[in-house]
Amino acid sequence: MILSGREIRSHLGKRITIEPYNESQLNPNSYNLRLHNQLRVYRNRVLDMRVENLSEEIIIPPEGLELEPQRLYLGRTEEFTGTEGFVPMLEGRSSIGRLGLFVHITAGFGDVGFRGFWTLEMFCVQPIRIYAGVEICQIFYHALQGEYDPYRSGKYQNNTGIQHSLLFRDFQDRD
Repeated sequence: MILSGREIRSHLGKRITIEPYNESQLNPNSYNLRLHNQLRVYRNRVLDMRVENLSEEIIIPPEGLELEPQRLYLGRTEEFTGTEGFVPMLEGRSSIGRLGLFVHITAGFGDVGFRGFWTLEMFCVQPIRIYAGVEICQIFYHALQGEYDPYRSGKYQNNTGIQHSLLFRDFQDRD
């Protein structure tokens, strides 16, 4: 079951956190999240799963920034979100998708108990100019049935900004 917009609003400050919250971003069954002005791009063209792939910061200027195809941009939401007892999901807005911009490649599924900013894996099919503050994606919530263990991983929990992949840590744990 997906929560309605009214149900999202009723859980704010209790089981759902969205900071800052703006009523105009609430939809019938989701909430629009905005793009922060910071992006990150990986330094190397070839990425290796077993090592930390470092990234560099790019600031989106007021006049916008043109994204180029075949390059992965890591962004983040302006809003910090958190949930208890609901599974958060992230999807790009249809208006954004119709311009050929993918907002998240595969990581739109959140864990119950996640708290933080959402890192966006952005990729475009043709050049596109983006702007900070645009409502770029939407978060929606599934009700969770049964007992659960909340997300408590140290990998991405309570992040304070854009996080490049920390997959390399999984290999360290196995070695």
